[in-house]
Amino acid sequence: MKAVRYHFYGGSDVLVHEEADRPVAGAGEVVVRVAGTSYNDADSGLRAGLRQDLLPLAFPHTPGLDLAGVITEVGEGVPGWSAGDAVVALLPADAPGAAAEYVAAPAGALAPAPRTVEPADAAALPLVGLTAWQALFDNADLKPGQSILINGAGSAVGGYAVQLAVRTGATVTATGSGPTERTGSSTTS
Repeated sequence: MKAVRYHFYGGSDVLVHEEADRPVAGAGEVVVRVAGTSYNDADSGLRAGLRQDLLPLAFPHTPGLDLAGVITEVGEGVPGWSAGDAVVALLPADAPGAAAEYVAAPAGALAPAPRTVEPADAAALPLVGLTAWQALFDNADLKPGQSILINGAGSAVGGYAVQLAVRTGATVTATGSGPTERTGSSTTS
């Protein structure tokens, strides 16, 4: 199969598109044919080696924490999932990621893919959607009828937070910035 991987830490120039072994489902895992992944700051920080003291990577490493796709294989001890199920997942940061045709994913990381969104588009949901969910419900314990202020509503996480809070029945006040005018000068020597 084809995959985007890197063999050492660095900038985007370390990414290579190459052949890789197709994964097989281990116990507690499924194999997903990838419809899409998304790249975010967490992927960039891992690739740059900024978190290697906490999360050392095994090389070569396939990036892509966010995943959307269809299950093709179910490993031992995986109840509730079947081949053909459309899923999204936030993969463990130090595991092989979704920038490949197939990826092995822990069954506990899976959620059903939204039916009203194209599979490749659903790949933008896991990290930012989960972050918004945790902030609203796990940390703030948001309930219907409560009021909430969401700063940065125009950001990826903020946009999901507004939608989730409104759907919950909260009164939402949101802030965001308008277009920024870039001024200044640059000098070369």
